[in-house]
Amino acid sequence: MIKNIGFSLVILTAVLSCKLNKEEVSQSERPPNIVFIFADDLGYGDIGCFGADDIKTPNIDNISSQGIRFTEFYSASPICTPSRAGLLTGRLPQRMGINNVFFPESMSGMPPEEVTVAEMLKEKNYATGIIGKWHLGHHHKFLPLQQGFDYYFGIPYSNDMESVVYIRGNEVEEFEVDQKYITRRYTEEALSFIEKHKENPFFLYVAHNMPHVPVYASENFIGTSQRGLYGDVVQELDWSVGSIIEKLKTLDILENTLVIFSSDNGPWLVMEDHGGSAGILREGKQFTFEGGMRVPTVAMWKGKIPEGMVYDDMVSQMDWFPTFAKLAGVNLPENHVLDGKDISEILLEGGTRSENSYLFFNGTNELQAYREGDWKIKKPYSGNKGTHWMKAVEAHDTLLINLKEDPGEKNNLYSAHPQKALDLFNEMENRYNNLGQLPPPLIIKTEADRSHLKYLKNKRNKNSNPDR
Repeated sequence: MIKNIGFSLVILTAVLSCKLNKEEVSQSERPPNIVFIFADDLGYGDIGCFGADDIKTPNIDNISSQGIRFTEFYSASPICTPSRAGLLTGRLPQRMGINNVFFPESMSGMPPEEVTVAEMLKEKNYATGIIGKWHLGHHHKFLPLQQGFDYYFGIPYSNDMESVVYIRGNEVEEFEVDQKYITRRYTEEALSFIEKHKENPFFLYVAHNMPHVPVYASENFIGTSQRGLYGDVVQELDWSVGSIIEKLKTLDILENTLVIFSSDNGPWLVMEDHGGSAGILREGKQFTFEGGMRVPTVAMWKGKIPEGMVYDDMVSQMDWFPTFAKLAGVNLPENHVLDGKDISEILLEGGTRSENSYLFFNGTNELQAYREGDWKIKKPYSGNKGTHWMKAVEAHDTLLINLKEDPGEKNNLYSAHPQKALDLFNEMENRYNNLGQLPPPLIIKTEADRSHLKYLKNKRNKNSNPDR
């Protein structure tokens, strides 16, 4: 009898061992979860690990220390909508006719035929969710659920625009939004999504509205930073990042999750103390100087990305699309031009990007600058006198900058290296021409016909001054 029990225990142990081994294999073969956290208008100088000493961001800094920090990471655009289009498709937004930002009165959006990260990851049965700001068109055919996402909750455009509403799925859920609690609300939704999909691979895109103006923080964060309300807002974003990481850790899925934190473009400097800081970089949002295009970006994947890595060469938002495909074991869309490059070797092996050049477009579909290696050439600029929404910037002639020596773009080396400037100009033109025929810019909105108001004004002026 004892012998039989012993034999049974041996068999039971073998069965359990086999089952556990299968589960371990299943876990190891399971593609990684991807959590992409996107801030809005966050500057290069607003995060601790990028130099901020008056805003505390321990959770974002922790991603850097446990993973990789990119010091020369470029947005797809210096403004919101094109940046998001580039991120989700791996393509220059100019290929989609997206050059400016959509508004609540816009009838256009990102073309439905574009292939998004969410659609691509469906090949591996990923659950896909977006929580937060969409800003790629708010009419039904342009919303996330028609672009490969299973789940959507958030505000469809910027929080300074008219008709700020919460949409769930394809329908408006709340017409009244208390902006003090946007970050908290998004965080709660993110934690719920992770809990629901913990057993299967998922892609979660958390696109915060903050710190885009108007800036709001909940009561727990008011007065907690040394940079006023803006700093408080960023510290609440950092709390949100920490909450998401803690949830992944509690569910024991952190080690199979790639977590990325980034910003859509540089800080909106014309908003002064509500507009963030570009740190050591020149200018900010709306401009193709480094401060408008280079954004703070960190990533971690425990056990996969070596801790404490710093990558000091060029990378772009559009690189995530082919990188996610590689990491998930997904085929890239056929006959589909991508501008991003797979950077999985940088993440996992300390490699380098296969190409070290970049085209800089502004918000009007104008090619303004080009980077090749350490050098950046910038076309002459007529300047901007400044408005309530756009910072005044002085005119400049052609600029030639060595970004490794001068990331603040202070020293124009054009006269010292004219041949280098000419070579870069020629290369820029060749790269631009190789893009092929680009579509015309999408119509963002048309002006209202106010001739009736002008008529009434003239009529009243005439009646009040009959002798004129």
